[in-house]
Amino acid sequence: MKILVLNCGSSSIKYKLFEMESKEVVAQGGIEKIGMKGSFLKFTLSDGQKVMLEGEILEHRAGIEYILGVLLSEKYGCIKSLDEIHAVGHRVVHGGERFNASVLITDEVINMLNECIELAPLHNPPNLKGIYAIQELMPDTPQVGVFDTAFHQTMPDYAYMYGIPYSLYEKYGIRRYGFHGTSHRYVSRRACEFLGVPYEEQRIITAHIGNGGSVTAIKNGKSIDTSMGMTPVEGLIMGTRSGDVDPGVISYIMEKEHMGTKGISTLLNKFSGVLGISGISSDMREIQAGIDNGDKRAQLAMNTYNYRIRKYVGSYAAVLGGVDILVFTGGVGENQAITRTDVCKNMEFMGIELDEELNNSVRAKEVVISKPSSKVKVMIIPTDEELTIAKDTVEIFRQHH
Repeated sequence: MKILVLNCGSSSIKYKLFEMESKEVVAQGGIEKIGMKGSFLKFTLSDGQKVMLEGEILEHRAGIEYILGVLLSEKYGCIKSLDEIHAVGHRVVHGGERFNASVLITDEVINMLNECIELAPLHNPPNLKGIYAIQELMPDTPQVGVFDTAFHQTMPDYAYMYGIPYSLYEKYGIRRYGFHGTSHRYVSRRACEFLGVPYEEQRIITAHIGNGGSVTAIKNGKSIDTSMGMTPVEGLIMGTRSGDVDPGVISYIMEKEHMGTKGISTLLNKFSGVLGISGISSDMREIQAGIDNGDKRAQLAMNTYNYRIRKYVGSYAAVLGGVDILVFTGGVGENQAITRTDVCKNMEFMGIELDEELNNSVRAKEVVISKPSSKVKVMIIPTDEELTIAKDTVEIFRQHH
């Protein structure tokens, strides 16, 4: 059974084609710079060779058509007909309060997704474009929506409410939703499988740290709090996002810099975080290079970034009433030893004892990096959101066929 997973961003489309019996990725790649000059499709062949095809890709439908063309092509393809694809799974960023699990996409679901656009104006429209494109190009193929927000719909009301007039929650749905849910769900479950412990009985903190980042508290298999809010700006300091900021600062900047709502939103989303503090880059490798060259602001950016993660880990330990497992995932979480070291430093009072030597020698593989004596198991679990989307798609496909 073959499942195509699509992740449509505002100017990009990532895809993976899975053979579900073996969980093997038979094709994968992505399109960048949709609607801009120099757009291209990049993909990896089964022998590991990377291929790049440049072409004018003006919108998502053309991009998806291009991807399907490559999957079918004699030179690069791996299928003879689109009928070999049983279903298509889509990553959908914001499901609001409507969706607490993955769903089969119907006209009714599409209408509900359109209503969620206001909550994620940057992310949901391209997600929908992907759905419309598949409807046109593969009209008989079932589609499934898998939501970044769904896993966090188990949060109690006191965890997701903001201290604003309740009428604004009723009117606009202003509350904490959280994101990266598919990743938090996958790595927390996978960590328990790896350790051979029952998922439904653990207190887990998952730190998904990449260019975007969030920390989640998971109790007995359910998300009970998470650091991102109504939008992905809240919480940790990220590559270009500010994370938590005193709301008073926002109106102050708007006043002093004569900024409108669009301007301040761009400032907090695109020019803040690690990039904003360091003035160098949002890429941690470049920040590390800056630190090695004695750049003080690069060091400050790293310290602030790591400190914020540590603070959330500590607060979620309080929320959970203790921790059994701490999981690092995402590009930085899996690869950057110094961040894991800083987060776990002097945390013995909480039962965290990191094995420094092991931590410094591993990257991007499933491994326990705490000492045998550590009460809390500290782990690296590389995330696999696409496989999770594919598994959900199979499950829902089987329910309806």
